[in-house]
Amino acid sequence: MGQSQQAAFEERIQPTLNQACVHCHGPDVEEGNLRIDTLNPDLVQGADVKWWLEVLAVLNNGEMPPPDESELTDDDRSQVVQWLARELQRASSLRRATEGHSSFRRMTRYEYNYALQDILGLPRDFAKDLPPEAHSADGFQNSSEMLHMSVMQFDTYRQIARQALARATVLPAPAQGALGEGPAVLYWGISMEDAARREWRQQEKKLAEVRKEFKEDPAQLEVELERLTASFKSSHNKPYYRELSTGRTALATWAYQGAKYAFEPSASPAVMPTAFDHVAVIPDGRNQKLIVELGDQVPDQGIMRVRVRASRTSKEGTRAPSLQLEFGWRASNEGRADVRVSTADIPVRATPDSPEVYQWDVPLGDIYPRNSVRKISQMGEIPSPSEYIRLVNSTASQGDLQIDYVEVIAPFYEQWPPPSHSQIFIDSENRENEAAYAREVLAAFMPRAWRRRITQADIDQKIRLFEGMREECASFEEAMVEVLASVLSSPHFLYVVQEETPSEIEQRKAETAGDPELVSQTELATRLSMFLWSSVPDTQLLELAFDGQLSDAEVLAGQVDRMLADPRSQRFAKHFVRQWLDMQLLDFLSVDSKTSRLDPQLKEAMQLEPIVFFQEVLRNNESVLNFIHTDYAMLNERLAQHYGLSDVYGNHFRRVNFEPSARRGGLLTQAGLLAMNSDGVDSHPLKRGVWLLESLLNDPPPPPPPAVPEIDLADPEIAKLSLKERIEDHRNHAACMSCHAKIDPWGIAFENYDALGRWRDDIDGQPVDASSLLFNKQELDGMDGLKRFLLEHRRDQFVRALVYKLATYALGRPLTFSDYARIDQVTSDAREEGEGLATMIQLLVASDLFRSR
Repeated sequence: MGQSQQAAFEERIQPTLNQACVHCHGPDVEEGNLRIDTLNPDLVQGADVKWWLEVLAVLNNGEMPPPDESELTDDDRSQVVQWLARELQRASSLRRATEGHSSFRRMTRYEYNYALQDILGLPRDFAKDLPPEAHSADGFQNSSEMLHMSVMQFDTYRQIARQALARATVLPAPAQGALGEGPAVLYWGISMEDAARREWRQQEKKLAEVRKEFKEDPAQLEVELERLTASFKSSHNKPYYRELSTGRTALATWAYQGAKYAFEPSASPAVMPTAFDHVAVIPDGRNQKLIVELGDQVPDQGIMRVRVRASRTSKEGTRAPSLQLEFGWRASNEGRADVRVSTADIPVRATPDSPEVYQWDVPLGDIYPRNSVRKISQMGEIPSPSEYIRLVNSTASQGDLQIDYVEVIAPFYEQWPPPSHSQIFIDSENRENEAAYAREVLAAFMPRAWRRRITQADIDQKIRLFEGMREECASFEEAMVEVLASVLSSPHFLYVVQEETPSEIEQRKAETAGDPELVSQTELATRLSMFLWSSVPDTQLLELAFDGQLSDAEVLAGQVDRMLADPRSQRFAKHFVRQWLDMQLLDFLSVDSKTSRLDPQLKEAMQLEPIVFFQEVLRNNESVLNFIHTDYAMLNERLAQHYGLSDVYGNHFRRVNFEPSARRGGLLTQAGLLAMNSDGVDSHPLKRGVWLLESLLNDPPPPPPPAVPEIDLADPEIAKLSLKERIEDHRNHAACMSCHAKIDPWGIAFENYDALGRWRDDIDGQPVDASSLLFNKQELDGMDGLKRFLLEHRRDQFVRALVYKLATYALGRPLTFSDYARIDQVTSDAREEGEGLATMIQLLVASDLFRSR
């Protein structure tokens, strides 16, 4: 600690702490085993970092000092909190720079969100208001280099925790003092006969006008009526209604003005009829959407259950159109929003004679934006307060679908109180004894949140907070929500790896047979769950850690198998793959609309392909060399169309085998990865070469030197050169040669793939030349040559690079030179055991590297 920092502490911070804290945490009284007057303020070299984190948390949360013990002014509290936050961040940076092995970090936004979801039992987007993390030099968001904590963040986490708990629990009605029977539920039951009635009236009006116009000419009247009636039976290329018994049809029109299309809800459940004679047909094609307007009474929170009875329009064939659900509103000509609220497309396989019910449960609190005037304007006014759902035919090819009934229930609860409430406010004989019941609630809740055994002192501290707040709260539940919010905004929850007290160090040494480098059992459980689930350990994993069983190699391997088989492992595939392959580039991809067409369906398929491919390799424990090349791909219909492959139908991904002539297989030829490394107009060999070196071989090229000359396309002699010739000319500059000799040959091998990753044989009428020479004069002949070279000459490098990337992600910190021997050992073991991806993960988890601090 520098002299200036020491002086600042002694002048401004220590007197405040002595005045407000020492009488309970000093030489005479040592509550919670904490003496504030003896804590070492040197957060870089000192051993009291964990205690200072606790001090920061309780001060920031307003838990200390107790209101009846002493006064701490807001200015004094703010000064101490800001000093602590600043010094902790500085100390964290210095420790990482000097020690090189610190995984001391908070959760990422996505880890925090998943942790709240798993603890509260609610799949909601709790962290949507938090900013995303930056990427480290290794490309990862969960690196300890990036995950600091500020004063403002502590306050934000407290607010989010409070909001999350409010969504998970229910409070008693003020007048009743009990939970009651739940909130009032609204029901919409909409048959397509009711929806089409407006369109039929318009047709009747047209028929009446014809009868009036030709009433003096019966012969012409018959002709006109026959013509008009025939026109009412035509098909349409937009959503329309059809009366099955007569065959008449009408376009499904909609306008926001006047809320004329809104359906009123009912206070009683609607009954879906068994028979029907009217359907709404949603054709295939882009922007085919049926609007069902619900008015201005859709609740702010809770689940909106949407059920539709639907089928294909054709009995023939096996193609199943896909159905999506959107939520939206249009307040005026300028103000509108449409948001997809279904998480996955539903294939509609039912036939017209046997329609089926399809269902979505939509968290209303996650929909953003909602109509801001829905509680201000009246129905029928402008701006309109009404909201609607949209049923979307999202199929990529031919396949109309039809709907005969739509049911909406909001808010929907399977039971009351909801399970998320009951798992927090557990059953107990002590419900009437608030003090005893509060202890039971905390004892059940805190171990999972803090991922360790909870001491009596931990609970006592929270009970004091509860007692200080109880009189200000209308109910026991309201006070406990505030206390539990402090649990979920504590460093014990927010930090993945925490500093240890001396007693905890001794306990860890006892668990690890005295090895000072090995992590404790609970730390191992947290590291494993963050690696494979991006979340906190579940009860089974924690109990094994509490019992000391994770040190058993067979038990640990069994947990890895269990966790990889759990649906939560999809989070690992999603976040590791996106960070490993630097896929944020694809999120912001923009292409030249004059030369390429990137529709939303194709872009979404591009974003998913690497992830579902990784899942397939992992699920089957296939060799990681399949990431370089294999004879299959994971495709849906839209992506197969893009690749020129036939007989793939539907929006779901499935394994598709193909011949070598398909020119696909592995990661290198996936359209999204190729497109994100283009310039939006054409391929970009430099970007593609750098990406391969960095992401797949972990061999990034050196940064370019200053004042590097750019390719001068204004020079007519340069402009008439092919792309490969321009690169070679650029490489001839002395300042450019050292970098480009390492990059260009790799990138040129991708040249048969255009800006969107489509295969091409020529460019502007000239044959594509994708051959090149590496700096060692080894020839790469296009993509086949590149794959062959990697498999024959860079196999070990690729496998080691993947182990390195997995380890960096799993540990949440940059690797250092001292880690390399262990990386090499895992790589060697993986090679010996067949290079299976699941095997590699098992070997990594079993290694000293994963189990060490």
